[in-house]
Amino acid sequence: MAYWLMKSEPEELSIQGLGTKGHARWDGVRNYQARNFLRNMAVGDQFFFYHSSCPEPGIAGIGRISEAAYPDPTALEPENPHFDPKASSEKNPWSAVDVTHVETFAKVLRLDYLKQQAALAELPLVQKGSRLSVMPVSAEQWAAVLALR
Repeated sequence: MAYWLMKSEPEELSIQGLGTKGHARWDGVRNYQARNFLRNMAVGDQFFFYHSSCPEPGIAGIGRISEAAYPDPTALEPENPHFDPKASSEKNPWSAVDVTHVETFAKVLRLDYLKQQAALAELPLVQKGSRLSVMPVSAEQWAAVLALR
C-alpha cells in the first residue's frame, strides 16, 4: 500500500462532504506530474485529505482509493470548469480516481503547524515552491502525521 496527500478546496469537496457522501470521484487535476501520481495509485492506497485555499489550510482527514485511475470525464464536458478542448474520448490525457471516506480529524492539522515538525521536513507539502495538488507521502511521514492528530 502507498500513501498520498491530495488537496481540495473545501467549496469543491471537503472531508466533511466526503464523509456525508461516503465516496466521490477525484477529478479536475490538470497538472501532468500530479496526474502521473494519480495514475500510480492503487485500490486500497490511503491519502491525507488536505483543505487548500481556505482560511484554515491543512490536513483534515483520511481517504482511501476505491477505484484506480481512469480517464477524467470532466475534460470532455464543455460546461465543466475543468474542460480541456484538446481532449477527446479517444485521447484524454487526464485521469481521475474514486475515493472513499476513512476518517475526519477532530481538528485540522494546519500547514503552519506541519511546517514546524522536523519529521515532516522532506514532505513536499512543506517545502518552498511545492504547489502540486497530489503528492506521495512516505510511510515514515504518514506515521508522523498520524501521531499529530
